[in-house]
Amino acid sequence: MTSERNRPEIVVGLVATPPDHPAEVVDRLARELADRLAERVDAGVLWTARGGWGEAAPRRDGGAEGLLDDLARRRAGEGWDVAICLTDLPLHSDSVPLVAQASARRRVALVSLPALGLHQLRAVRQVVPGLVGRLLLDTADERVAAGGGDQTDRLPAVRRVLGAGGELRYVASRLHGRVRLLTGMVRANRPGRALMGLSKLLVGAFGTAAFALTTQTIWQMGDALGALRLTAIMLIGLIALVAWLIIAHDLWEKPDRRTPAELARLFNVGTIFTLSLATAVSYAVLFAGTVLAAALLIDTSMLEQTLQRPVGVTDYLTLGWIISSMATVGGAIGSGLEDEETVRAAAYGYHPEPDGYEEDDR
Repeated sequence: MTSERNRPEIVVGLVATPPDHPAEVVDRLARELADRLAERVDAGVLWTARGGWGEAAPRRDGGAEGLLDDLARRRAGEGWDVAICLTDLPLHSDSVPLVAQASARRRVALVSLPALGLHQLRAVRQVVPGLVGRLLLDTADERVAAGGGDQTDRLPAVRRVLGAGGELRYVASRLHGRVRLLTGMVRANRPGRALMGLSKLLVGAFGTAAFALTTQTIWQMGDALGALRLTAIMLIGLIALVAWLIIAHDLWEKPDRRTPAELARLFNVGTIFTLSLATAVSYAVLFAGTVLAAALLIDTSMLEQTLQRPVGVTDYLTLGWIISSMATVGGAIGSGLEDEETVRAAAYGYHPEPDGYEEDDR
């Protein structure tokens, strides 16, 4: 017990901005960070991790420096020794994706979750202890015996760059890093939430499909059109749906005083990818349901009589294909009836005020 009382305490603050996807990562990381710091940095220190939420709308105009300044003020106000910010903002340094930045002068660091790709929690578990150790090492904190192993730059395609004032930036490669950034943006934007939010779209599309199943002209059209034309109809329907969602619900991010043009472009790309993935999954569900309904409702003899030839499974798949594509356009009209907040959640730059979030000091 005596040795426990004599151990120096270091408080590490974790701030999630916005309190959405980053807050989930902070919540899970805060529970295990003390053990990881003891293992990676110094087992002789009493580590305390405190989690909290940042602003609902992250500061955009100042980029990484603006976030670090805000975080430094938060750290001083809370009395934390060091602070780490996890954000879903896609950040850049010299036109390449910025993974993390550490400022020993301010005793703070930030991590851009999208730059970590799909497996963000696993990467954060590796990055954050290294950043804490680096901050304590660079500030010559006497409470730790030695700085922990900084493994941030051991992530794939990540290199360490010394910035102005001795600040460290961790940047990704230009090509691989951009691909990982885009996939990470889609991951952070949670396409599953957008998919669940388009329930009325699916209902409208199923209604259109049910009506089209009873029309023999559609059966003949599906038989007459080749795979190339059916593919074109499908793509046109999906593109039209995504465009309608963006236009009808004002999801397009426009550059302004707070949002630089490059950041607005990234937001829009993230929104398009998220909606495209959600609508593609919706289309797959619609296709499967339509084919099943066609198999149950349309007798083979009726289809053979209309097409005037023997039919098989391929014909039912083709019928489901053309009807799903046409119903997708009908679903676009139904999407205008979706709850505004639900659809706008698919916009990457949109962060609603959190409902039920409370400041949680651990």
